[in-house]
Amino acid sequence: MSIFCRIDDKHIPLYRVLWIAATPHFCGDPECHCEGLHEVALEGGESVWAKFEERETLMRMIEEWQTGES
Repeated sequence: MSIFCRIDDKHIPLYRVLWIAATPHFCGDPECHCEGLHEVALEGGESVWAKFEERETLMRMIEEWQTGES
């Protein structure tokens, strides 16, 4: 099992993920480029934005990593 999950064009180490938004972002700003994406908070105050499929893959990978399943 890899310790990296690909989100957008980035390979994110699983151990850097602090939390994953359960609902997609919506602020209503017409200039916003994150509408409908799920925020993934990383250590160091950084965030990346994941599509639903990327979010689901990340959730599964973290579950497998923490439970020892492969």
